[in-house]
Amino acid sequence: MSETQGSERITVYSDYVCPFCYLGRESLRQYQSTRESELEIDWHPFDLRSQKRNPDGTIDHSVDDGKDDEYYEQAKQGVRRLQEKYDVEMDLDIATDVDSLPAQVVSYYVEEHYDYETWLDFDVAVFEALWQEGRDIGDEDVLVELAEEAGVDADEVRSALDDDSLRATVREQFTAAQRQGVTGVPTFAYDGYAARGAVPPEQLERLVEGT
Repeated sequence: MSETQGSERITVYSDYVCPFCYLGRESLRQYQSTRESELEIDWHPFDLRSQKRNPDGTIDHSVDDGKDDEYYEQAKQGVRRLQEKYDVEMDLDIATDVDSLPAQVVSYYVEEHYDYETWLDFDVAVFEALWQEGRDIGDEDVLVELAEEAGVDADEVRSALDDDSLRATVREQFTAAQRQGVTGVPTFAYDGYAARGAVPPEQLERLVEGT
């Protein structure tokens, strides 16, 4: 991914199927609106579905990952509370049946081969497609459409999705994040410090500016 010379960057670990990642990005957007200069996002993928994903990409809910009905109900309540706090409309509260790995593979490809603005347009489009429109971001045709609208060639998207080595590289990114101590998403990191969760804009300001 090309970088804007001299730009500041905040590292963000996230998974598109995490509603708190979507809400966290809205908090980051609100913080960004108070800044004079753009704070670029250095995105790192994180996989919340790794233990429950079948070979065909479907999600096996019989696998015990420690998240029961009570957990999801509490999560939904948390999502609704933050929706109100950040003034965000969402079509879904939880997306337990959606596999984000294909979207993360394409996003990683775009981040590596296109400029920052193209990647950001695609990244935002994926979040909005799932959380505002309820679309399946694990579907190849949906990803091709979103990528084309961001300026990415459709054939490149399909090739990326068929590239086993690229998929393996993305999985390596998940492992690398865990080795760096990332245990949940979203995680925002800047200058050796980190904040986890859909933290408010003022906390992101303190993280970046130390105020």
